[in-house]
Amino acid sequence: MSFTNLFLEPRLRGVDLQGYERIGLHGEILAQKPLIREVFKEFYDTSISLDRMYFDKVAGDRIELGAGTSLFRKYYGDVISTDVQPAPHLDAVIDAQDMNLRDESVRAIFCINCFHHFPDPRKFFDELLRVLKAGGGCVVIDPYFGLLSRILYKHLFSSEAYDCNAPDWNYCAGHDKKSARPNQALSYLVFFRDRARFNTLFPRLEIVHLRILPNYIRYLLSGGLNFRQVVPSFLIPLLRKLEVALLRLAPILALHHVVVIRKRKS
Repeated sequence: MSFTNLFLEPRLRGVDLQGYERIGLHGEILAQKPLIREVFKEFYDTSISLDRMYFDKVAGDRIELGAGTSLFRKYYGDVISTDVQPAPHLDAVIDAQDMNLRDESVRAIFCINCFHHFPDPRKFFDELLRVLKAGGGCVVIDPYFGLLSRILYKHLFSSEAYDCNAPDWNYCAGHDKKSARPNQALSYLVFFRDRARFNTLFPRLEIVHLRILPNYIRYLLSGGLNFRQVVPSFLIPLLRKLEVALLRLAPILALHHVVVIRKRKS
């Protein structure tokens, strides 16, 4: 048995981690793991804080894409939680690359751990330009590209790749739906390595904020939604203090970063 299978959440054995069945199981796991719930709550708080910082004077809907088993709406009731797959707890089904939303009707779009699942992000950016109001934007939280990330994400999921040297922004390891895999390094490719290309292709979209998220110790030890939690939950306060103490190491150890994209007003 491999290292990853050893720590895989038992309820997910034999389950397609990209399929519909995982959503209900992830909901059960999330309800029982306070450590990962706290990390996700910080993702939601960060997203809303950045929304208020950069899109505050814009009126319009706030949409969460790729929500899966998200609790975003539980904490921020006006956020519309959606996914490409239907589920009873979600508000709507929305394909990020072909959004069934009115032109210029949206203030903010939130993408938490879903951006790298978009097969062709150029279509997503075209849709942002269409549905966002001028001055509105998108908050992306996705895998980081530090030393730990590059090692960890390459080996966590057989269904996903992590290739910082991929020649393009599309899926990795194939060009058809059966063999292609999401590239967890996508946000690095688009917003860092190929930023000049992004600016040229989408001049009306500006990157206004880039930041590492420091809750990597709690995220890692929680096991996320797919793996076992490896520490008792009563250690959460101590883990927070440890993250503060190791803040200078975040560029090496961080697992996620946040990118804010805004639609220019002219």
